[in-house]
Amino acid sequence: MPPLNVGNQQPRTPLDADEAWRTTAGRAGGTVLFFDFDGTLAPVDDDPTAVQPAPKVLAAIEALAPMVRRIAIVSARPVEFLRAHLGGLDGVDLYGLYGLEHSHSGGETVTEPAALPWVPTMAELADLARAELPAGTLVEYKRLSVALHWRTARQLGDAVQEWGRAQADRLGLRVQAGRMVLELKPPVDRDKGMVIGEVIRDAEAAWYFGDDVSDIKAFAALRARAAADPDFFGVCVAVANPETGQEVADAADLTIDSPAALGDFLTEAAHHLT
Repeated sequence: MPPLNVGNQQPRTPLDADEAWRTTAGRAGGTVLFFDFDGTLAPVDDDPTAVQPAPKVLAAIEALAPMVRRIAIVSARPVEFLRAHLGGLDGVDLYGLYGLEHSHSGGETVTEPAALPWVPTMAELADLARAELPAGTLVEYKRLSVALHWRTARQLGDAVQEWGRAQADRLGLRVQAGRMVLELKPPVDRDKGMVIGEVIRDAEAAWYFGDDVSDIKAFAALRARAAADPDFFGVCVAVANPETGQEVADAADLTIDSPAALGDFLTEAAHHLT
């Protein structure tokens, strides 16, 4: 098993990973495993269109899927991107754009109706960003959101964020900060925490794996469910990275060193659930 570090937020009691999986095994049929995509299943890349899942990750998820109740990917990416990059995994639910889109077990993609009127606004915003932001900014148009990246031109971070927040104020959009990215999205009440909260209402256990500040809302959803039901078992796992510092790790029960290490961790987990 890869090295694990325990998130140091107090007064949380440290978890032992092997013991946590053994506890999960006793309620596997009622367990949901949630994964973020970028920075969790796949390493972050300078070109967001070029990322691929880390070795062993897809095979491990495929092995785990029949052992648990559900597996879900909850990401800022569109559902179609996730579908194309997950190798046709069967029985996996996809929640894209923070839950504005979803597809269950390979079914059709369903869009949150309240978000659809904002598609023209997002297209216009993407065009404006390409015209006004300095060279080196990568503008990623996702139909229902626009992500402004400055990973390859880090000196532009302040300017890009100032521009993005000003546009959000002008258009009535919401912003989501991330790892060298600012995402603008419709003012629709959907986020990772809401998705997780809905899915686990009748679950016995759940794990969430994430790497970014948006994943803290997902952690909070597991904590809220556990607080309401002492029989519920929830585990929050952070995939470590220097860009979010300790904020995400401190909100988690466990940390894993990288997406590559996650593949090994999940492969070992399958042995506990068999």
